[in-house]
Amino acid sequence: MFLAIEKAVLIMVLLRLFSGSVEILAAALMFKLNDIEKALFVNSSLALIGPIILIITTAVGLIGVSEKLSLFKITCVFSGVALILFGVKSN
Repeated sequence: MFLAIEKAVLIMVLLRLFSGSVEILAAALMFKLNDIEKALFVNSSLALIGPIILIITTAVGLIGVSEKLSLFKITCVFSGVALILFGVKSN
């Protein structure tokens, strides 16, 4: 029996698996380097990947449901994501 998976859901899953794999590889790299300065560099590089994956995954999901949501609701979701990123990155 075949299970029908929506293309948007599959893309979102693959993006999250990629993101998680990058996180695990970064942890292994930090362990292997065994140097605090290099580990901080690797960790700060991850700070770029997380928000990018969040934005892309949210965009793919919204495109997948765009015909079911009004423009106002889509704008609210994107605004919420922007506020999350602003709140995390602000001092």
